Amino acid sequence: MNNSSLFAREGYSFIAYCAGLTALFAAAAVRISALLYIPTALSLLLTFFVLYFFRNPERTVPADHTAVVAPADGTVIVVERVPETPLGTPALKISIFMSVFNVHVNRVPFDGKVIDTFHHSGKFFDARDGRASCENERNGIVLEIASGARIAFVQIAGLIARRIISYPLAGDLLVRGERYGLIRFGSRVDVYLPAEVEPAVKLGDKMVAGETVLARIG
Repeated sequence: MNNSSLFAREGYSFIAYCAGLTALFAAAAVRISALLYIPTALSLLLTFFVLYFFRNPERTVPADHTAVVAPADGTVIVVERVPETPLGTPALKISIFMSVFNVHVNRVPFDGKVIDTFHHSGKFFDARDGRASCENERNGIVLEIASGARIAFVQIAGLIARRIISYPLAGDLLVRGERYGLIRFGSRVDVYLPAEVEPAVKLGDKMVAGETVLARIG
């Protein structure tokens, strides 16, 4: 699951396609018509955007082993306790919205063992819409941590995002801060923690996946 390259491996085909298209337009502009420099420039800009979107920066995980880290870059749009959750019990829910300009590589929020994964086909409301958590296309992981408590984190497709990638399987042991998946192109991740946990973030806070502390589980 971990990938230390500059770009997420899920983006290699997109990068290659855009770079190849730019090269073809550039060659045609030289041999056929200077007017083709216009689509060459547009294709080059698209290539730069794709490179930017699939960037895969290294992150420094907090030394505090009680810290639950953000699974995604973006902005906190929900901090609330909710009665119905993937855990089957009330939980603290923290939702992070990722725009197309955020890093989209997702990271594991806490150490633990995968005891369940689930996928639901669904709609594609804007990821900031309150209906997205229960009606949009989504993929979730339920993790059992050392204390026996359970947490869940759910990747949710958005208005533009149409592809959720998640690698962990039931039985896998996950390490806090490691890469585990990605969503293309703009979406959100919901995190569900035990109801008694106090949040360390508030609405509007900017998150850095693998680094920002969402809460602490003692």
